[in-house]
Amino acid sequence: MAHHLRAALFVNMNATEMIGWTSSAILLATLIKQVYKQWAERTAAGISKWLFIGQLAASVGFTIYSWLTGNWVFLATNTALTLNNLVGISLWLVFHRSKSEARSKYSSVKPKGIP
Repeated sequence: MAHHLRAALFVNMNATEMIGWTSSAILLATLIKQVYKQWAERTAAGISKWLFIGQLAASVGFTIYSWLTGNWVFLATNTALTLNNLVGISLWLVFHRSKSEARSKYSSVKPKGIP
């Protein structure tokens, strides 16, 4: 009986619902991976760019899903989340580049007395 119920759910799922569920899975996988990373390293420092990339992909998918289903509140929310993720990715790139430049600048400077 359970097998038939699962089969019926997947057969009746249309492309619009697949966008929603796929986006949800991407978002959950991204957030779970980030939480695991923070737990394993015992720190919140060093947020991965993949957190923002995964959230951006999910937010864009949810925005499309919201528009296709006519859910305007969800559409507005996910549009805002998409913009927020674009800002987050931009900031990550700026800070990552600044950190790399500072590291290379100071690695080429040798203290006095050291050949």
